[in-house]
Amino acid sequence: MEVQDTKSTLQVTPRNEEKIKKIWKTALILLVITLSEFVMAFTMERGILLYAVFIILTVWKAKYIMMEFMHLGDEAKPLFYAIIVPLIFLIWLVITLIKEASDIFMMRW
Repeated sequence: MEVQDTKSTLQVTPRNEEKIKKIWKTALILLVITLSEFVMAFTMERGILLYAVFIILTVWKAKYIMMEFMHLGDEAKPLFYAIIVPLIFLIWLVITLIKEASDIFMMRW
């Protein structure tokens, strides 16, 4: 009978400073966008401009998260556009449906 060695060896790899800088850069960009949304929420008057800015910044953050954390920035551009373009049309659809619903509501009263 042969005895098999089942122990695994542990390898320690050195830190990759470039990846760490990229993570901090991404976190800083997302923090700045979030803080700007927070400041605008308490300083700007409620209205279509504020809502439009929130929608734009939210889509921008979603795009950045997809590009960095889901690694779509390294993929082919058609894959990126297959995800972003339907998102833009979905936002357009929601805005249109809200506008039409408010018009119908105003006609009934």
